[in-house]
Formats: sequence, C-alpha cells, structure tokens
Amino acid sequence: MLFNSYTFLFIYLPIVLFGFFLIGRYNRTAGAAWLLVASVVFYGLWSVKYVPLLLGSIIFNYAVGRQISLCVTSEQHEKARWLLRFGVISNLSLLGYYKYANFFIASTGALLGEAWSIDQIILPIGISFFTFTQIAFLVDARRGEVHEPNLIHYGLFVTYFPHLIAGPVLHHKEMMPQFADKRTYSPRWATLAPGIAIFTIGLFKKVVIADGIAPYASPVFAAASTGSALSMIEAWGGALAFSFQLYFDFSAYCDMAIGLSLLFGVRLPLNFNSPYKATNIIDFWRRWHITLSRFLRDYLYVPLGGNRKGRWRRHQNLFLTMLLGGLWHGAGWTFVAWGALHGLYLMINHAWRNLRQRLGHDLQTSSAAGRWVSTGVTFMAVVVAWVFFRAENFTAAIHMLHAMAGMGAGLVGDFNSYSHLSSAPAKLALSLLLCAALVWLFPNSQEILAEYQPALEPVNSSSRVRWQPTLTWAALISLGLFHALINMGQVSEFLYFQF
Repeated sequence: MLFNSYTFLFIYLPIVLFGFFLIGRYNRTAGAAWLLVASVVFYGLWSVKYVPLLLGSIIFNYAVGRQISLCVTSEQHEKARWLLRFGVISNLSLLGYYKYANFFIASTGALLGEAWSIDQIILPIGISFFTFTQIAFLVDARRGEVHEPNLIHYGLFVTYFPHLIAGPVLHHKEMMPQFADKRTYSPRWATLAPGIAIFTIGLFKKVVIADGIAPYASPVFAAASTGSALSMIEAWGGALAFSFQLYFDFSAYCDMAIGLSLLFGVRLPLNFNSPYKATNIIDFWRRWHITLSRFLRDYLYVPLGGNRKGRWRRHQNLFLTMLLGGLWHGAGWTFVAWGALHGLYLMINHAWRNLRQRLGHDLQTSSAAGRWVSTGVTFMAVVVAWVFFRAENFTAAIHMLHAMAGMGAGLVGDFNSYSHLSSAPAKLALSLLLCAALVWLFPNSQEILAEYQPALEPVNSSSRVRWQPTLTWAALISLGLFHALINMGQVSEFLYFQF
C-alpha cells in the first residue's frame, strides 16, 4: 500500500486513526497494540509472506536486547558485548542474504570467469530500515541508553508504519517517550492541522512534481543502457531531471511520513533539509537522509576510529563509510561507485578545509557570491554521482557521463528529434527551471511550518512564507490536495522503496 493511493487515504488511514484515538482513550497499551497491528497489516499488504520475517526479526531483537540490558544492569559487560556481536552479526547476515546474495555470487563468479547464479532472491521491502533501526537499538542497549521491557512497545517502535518502508531510521529513546505520553492518545488540533498541511505538501511534491518530471529522465537512462547515441543536452537533461525527481520524491516521502506521524501526535526525526542548498559535500550529508547519515556516523565511522587517529585515518574511515553507505543503497557496482564518489568528495572537502585553515581563512564567513558558487559546484558534483545511482549498469553510467562531457552525439545532436526525451526540449527546460526555483528560491516544508515544529528537531526559518491555521492557508492546502488527488490515476512507488 502506498501513501499516494486512494485506498490508503480514504480507507486505511481513517480507520487506523479513528481506532487509535478511540482505543487509546481508554487504554494506552491497547491503543499502542492497535497501531502495532495496523502497521503489520500495512506491511502485509505489500507481501504477506514476509510478515513472519518481520515479526521474527522483532522477536529475536527484542529478546537479545532484553538480555543485553539485563547484562548491563548486572555489570556482566563481557557477556553484553558478545550478545551485541551476536545480534549485529545475525541482523547483518539476514540483510546480507536477502539484499546481497545474488550480487556477491554473480560478482565472484565473474571474477573467476564462471557464470555463477542462484534463483533470484526477492528483497523484502523495508528490510534495510527495520534492520538498521534494530541494530541501533541493540547498540544503544549495550551502552545502557535504552531499556524496553514491553514487547508491544518494542514492536510498535520497529513497525510504526509512517517510517517502516523508507525511513527515517529511528532511535528508541526518541520515539518511545512520545508513545508513553498520555497526550499522544487524544486528538489535538495543534498536531492534526500541521500534520494534514505537511502531508499534503508532500503528496503534491510526489504526484505532481516528482512524477511529473520523471518522464524526462527515464527515456534518457534507458537509451544509455542500450548504448544509443546521446547528445550533451539530452544527457544533461536526463541527469538533471533525475536529480530533481529523486529530490522531490524523497522529500515528498519524508514530508508525508512526518505529516502522518503528526496526525497521531508523534514527531519523527528530521530526515531531509534542502540538501541542494548545501555549500559543500559535508553540508550535503547533513541535509540528505539525515538519519542514515547519523547512523553511519555513530555506528560505523566513529567505531572505525572517526577522526581520532590522524588525518589520513580519518580520510580512510570516511571513504570506507561512504563505500558501505553506497552498498547499503543497492547491491550493484553502480551503487558502490556512487558511494566511492561521495567518499572521495568528502576526502577532498576535508582536505580543502584543512588547507584553508592553515592559510588562516575564516571558514565561518563567505560572500553571497561565494556561497552561490559553492552551492553550484556541490550540486554539479552530486548530479554526476547520481548518474551512477540511476544507471542500469556501470557501462550505461559511463556512456551517460561521456555524453554529458560532449563526447557522445555532440552538443545538441538532432535538434529536431530529441527522440530520447518525452517532449520538446523547451518544455524540459521550463520544468527544470521551475524545479530549480522551488529548490533554491523557496523555503522547504519544515521552514514553512517552523512555528509548529513538525519534526523532532526544530528548524530555524526567516522566511515570510509561514503556514498558519487560517482560511487562506486552508484554501491553498485544499487546492493542492485536490490537484494531487486528481493526478493519482497512475500510482507510482517512491524511489527509496527499493532500498
């Protein structure tokens, strides 16, 4: 079931929301159990055969987490360490089997000159997110930061449907105090109204903007996968179209997840904060998929040594972290290349900052022109990396990059044809300009609703565009919702569902 479907909006969501407040009004534990069951049903509507896998993972990690907490309490720290290793290895083994078995067997066979393969293993949707969420729980339990004696509460923490399919990666200590708050189980206009507003903004982004520009990206990347000749304009048009498609698609999911959660009186952590406004790659990863960046930093980069073992070791740790982050996004060499590129970008970024500091430059201040140039350079670097992220294979990515560099069918190719684009280049240019204006000249949804703090982390905003519970805003939100609803005829999945 998709957030951007009529079944979800007009059947599932009203029933779950009404039942949660009705049951929770009399018994909070029963209300949490209702939401747990509803979340499992939401997952099961994708593929019921993977529900036992989800439930088995929850029960296993709950049991291991309980034992770790008991060992920490009784100061059996060595036993707690071994339990943590067992839990993490078990989770990664499960993820590795479903997500990487086909990739590693095929890659190993190719290295040995053999055509090795096994039956295609279908990736259970959301497995990366509920696995990382539970690994974080086990590590936090080992640190003595969390303790969860209630299986219903733990199950709800893992399966909570607004985050289950495509994030954010949650922390127990962020979520469970909210579900323990009795105010959560009573409907409040202070969360319902902004929840509806930000959900509608996200729905509009997905249905109208992201899905609207997707037809300009897909034909170009399909042509690259077949080796068809691409002009420089076609290649850049397709690469930019995908860059904006992914931006608005993921931004839409994050908004809709936050909005849905607000309807239940629960705030999710911020997961997206205008990453294309970043002035460098370090800043980009503080804004894009924020909870995944946090997870990789806290549970991979820091345990590897972080920046505590010298400059070169820091660069090595950064590169390895991003390499594994790329592999997390998908079992393919294109994702490895994407992660490696961002690892290289981060190394260069840190080296540049170190050089500027040694030269006595003030890294905290810069001119407006300097910020715009830095933002432009960062964006171009990100677009180049997105080519690997989107391409069907490594060869197709290189073919795209050659064309973007002018080494394909020239600058414009057949100007009257543009057979790889779904429409005339003028229409594509207008769509790209509109997307660029929304990205760089307008506030994001968190800034628009900053006064009502829709996410856990407050966002500062100096924008004059501020949502308020007024008739004017009600009319605008209603118009956006209506426009999104009438364009939902062909429901499409969110891009991050495949990860």
